[in-house]
Amino acid sequence: MLAFDVGNGSVRFAHVCGDKANPMQRHALGETGNLATGLAATWKAMPPPKKIAACSVNPTGLRVVEDAVAASIGEPVLVVGRDLPLPMATDLPSPEQIGVDRLCAAVAAFDQLGVACVVADFGTAITIDCVNDEGVFLGGAILPGLAMGADGLSAGTAALPRVQPDRPDWVYGKDTRQAIVGGLVFGARGALRQLVETYATELGHWPVVITTGGDAGLVCGDPNHSGLVQAIVPDLVLRGVAMAYYKTLVR
Repeated sequence: MLAFDVGNGSVRFAHVCGDKANPMQRHALGETGNLATGLAATWKAMPPPKKIAACSVNPTGLRVVEDAVAASIGEPVLVVGRDLPLPMATDLPSPEQIGVDRLCAAVAAFDQLGVACVVADFGTAITIDCVNDEGVFLGGAILPGLAMGADGLSAGTAALPRVQPDRPDWVYGKDTRQAIVGGLVFGARGALRQLVETYATELGHWPVVITTGGDAGLVCGDPNHSGLVQAIVPDLVLRGVAMAYYKTLVR
């Protein structure tokens, strides 16, 4: 599979074969001039049989990807939720309305774990979702990502500057920049902990916590030294996109 994750700020893709994935490539939306070249090289290196699949929360970005694929490869793009069924069962009244990236990340995590898990994606927006022991997606929470929070504080106030989130090595913010960075990062970390605890209460036991997204390392730190997060998997959504196709082969 050549799998795509079309987000609000970037396009990510990788060659995925079963449970193995080649290094992920990322192109910021608005900077996709060499996307077709990278796609052609990746596709050429993939052995047959091969397919292309994508999940998207950004219709404009999806059109960019489909145009680049048409120009460089000339193959159809199978889109999760449009051409491919949603990859896992849900306990939602309108599952077709949920962001398919959340379901793809969740199905990839549950496929490897086989037990209840929380999947947190720290991207443009932060999503923190829960899957039960039966592999049913229960739902979750959405909150602003770190960059969005920084933009909102700057745009909505007269004096607060726009800061670049980074990993705070302090407890007390000693100036405005430190105070904002600490609020963003510690706030996201606290939201994750609170939601995991709430989900655990509902489940009746503590779930495994898997994270992904560009800011996952910044918020969660090293999973080997974390009492909360078990793993950071940067290509989790791409693995789930591939699984959405694989599941159609065994229906």
